[in-house]
Amino acid sequence: MARKIVVTGIVAALYAALTIGLAPISYGGVQFRISEVMTLLAFVNPMYIGGLTLGCFLANLASPLGIVDVIFGTLATFLSVFMMSKTHNIFTASLWPVLFNGVIIGIELWLVFKLPLFLTMLQVAFGEFVVVSILGVLVFRYGILYNTRLMDMLNQR
Repeated sequence: MARKIVVTGIVAALYAALTIGLAPISYGGVQFRISEVMTLLAFVNPMYIGGLTLGCFLANLASPLGIVDVIFGTLATFLSVFMMSKTHNIFTASLWPVLFNGVIIGIELWLVFKLPLFLTMLQVAFGEFVVVSILGVLVFRYGILYNTRLMDMLNQR
């Protein structure tokens, strides 16, 4: 139990630090939230869902969208990582954040900043696709999933 709490805290802190540290590209209509690569940890082990969700919550406290992003952005991440943990193919799993963030964050930006809805959804989805489905899948497929030692470490409970 203590290990899970520590891992949750580390994952949350790393996600939040990456997002806030790279704020100019982490928020807005066209966003490349590099921390989203970490969402693929939920594909590896559902143990990471809590840390990823908490990290997103903390990162969204710094969002220009304010409380709206804290609530709905965190919801989008939770839905994404939950569904990723239930999906058996890494590329298919990577599409959940593209879908949920594209729709939910697109609607947020439309409501708060009056940006064009469909275009904004596409822009957010595009950023997610680049970061999670291309970069993230490459990192996980070739750098993590076939590294037995690293996978053993990530799957310890």
